[in-house]
Amino acid sequence: MTSAVVIPAAGLGLRLGGETPKAFREVGGDSLLVHAVRGLKAATAADLSCFVVAVPPGAEEAVAKELAPYVGDAELLVVAGGAERPDSVRAALEVVPVDGIDCILVHDAARAFVPADAIERVVAAVRSGADAVVPVVPVTDTIKRVGPGGEVVDTPDRSTLVAVQTPQGFAPEVLRRAHAAGADAGVTDDAMMCERLGVKVQTVEGSPDAFKVTRPQDLLLAEALLAERRLG
Repeated sequence: MTSAVVIPAAGLGLRLGGETPKAFREVGGDSLLVHAVRGLKAATAADLSCFVVAVPPGAEEAVAKELAPYVGDAELLVVAGGAERPDSVRAALEVVPVDGIDCILVHDAARAFVPADAIERVVAAVRSGADAVVPVVPVTDTIKRVGPGGEVVDTPDRSTLVAVQTPQGFAPEVLRRAHAAGADAGVTDDAMMCERLGVKVQTVEGSPDAFKVTRPQDLLLAEALLAERRLG
């Protein structure tokens, strides 16, 4: 049995600025999408045999050509994404092989520098019987819950809070069932879709390196991380 990964990369990433969609912004001469695919391929224990990438309509051929050198002997499928993230994941899921896949990862290209061991922990947990798995890191900031007028309502216990990253891993039938049920308003990730079906979501240790490139300053952090890795 092997794993497959779905990468929704059709969004514009408006908070990052510029005219280039976020997944195609460059760090160290390569796009975030290339870095993400290269990092996933480095997780050899994940046994990734299929990469499915959802991109802006019309970009399929160019992206397939760009990514082909980085997937090795794995199958690469590039499809047109949708208007929203769940639409892109659903479009990608439609072409993920049904046979021979025991884990499907969903990974954001904006988290382009996830270490291989974090990816492998997610896959191992799914293969150990978990239906849905998310990598997490502790929350270090104090979090306040606020009311409609901006007033503080309460302060949750920080020790019970974690920040969720990707790749998230799923038993294939569970992820397909979650997307068949549709995404309700306010759903922000695939694990949340599974939660709403009553599926137990397991956590594993994530990594500080799996930060999400969202704002211009995150590109500077990504450049620094890449430079450190190249020196190491």
